Amino acid sequence: MEFATEASKKPHLSKGRIKKPFVIGAVIDLGLCLDLLERAGLDELKEAYDFFHATYIPNKKHPVFPENQGKDRGARFLDAAVIDTLHTLRSKVNESPYDSVRGAFWEGGELYPGAGFDKKSHIQIAVRNPQACIKGYFRPLPE
Repeated sequence: MEFATEASKKPHLSKGRIKKPFVIGAVIDLGLCLDLLERAGLDELKEAYDFFHATYIPNKKHPVFPENQGKDRGARFLDAAVIDTLHTLRSKVNESPYDSVRGAFWEGGELYPGAGFDKKSHIQIAVRNPQACIKGYFRPLPE
C-alpha cells in the first residue's frame, strides 16, 4: 500500500496512473524460481550479465548500454536487460523457463545510524507464469 500510495503521487513510478491506491493479496507458488536470494541464482545472473556486456550491440530497445537509474525505487534498466538476457539464454539451450523471479531490495537509507537495515527494504516477486504460479487472490482485510 505504501508503494501504491507513493506511485499515485509520482506517476513515473508505475506504468499507468494510479487514481485510487489499493492492494490485493495472492497465494503464489513460485514454481521454478530464479531466486536472487541464493548464490546459484546470483551466479547465473552474473553469467547473463557477462554475456550481455560482451555481446552488446546498440538496438532499438537499447540504443545505449542500459544503466539503472537511482538506488531507491529507480528504473532498473540494466537489471531488466540482464534478466531478459538470462531467460533468452536459457531458452536457446532448452532449459526450462523460470516461472518466477525473487529478489531483495535495500532502499530508503539507514533505519538508524550505523544500521544494517534500510527503511524501505523489501522482497519483490515477479511472476512470469501466472497460470502455474497464482493459485488464488483476495482482498486483504483493512488494518
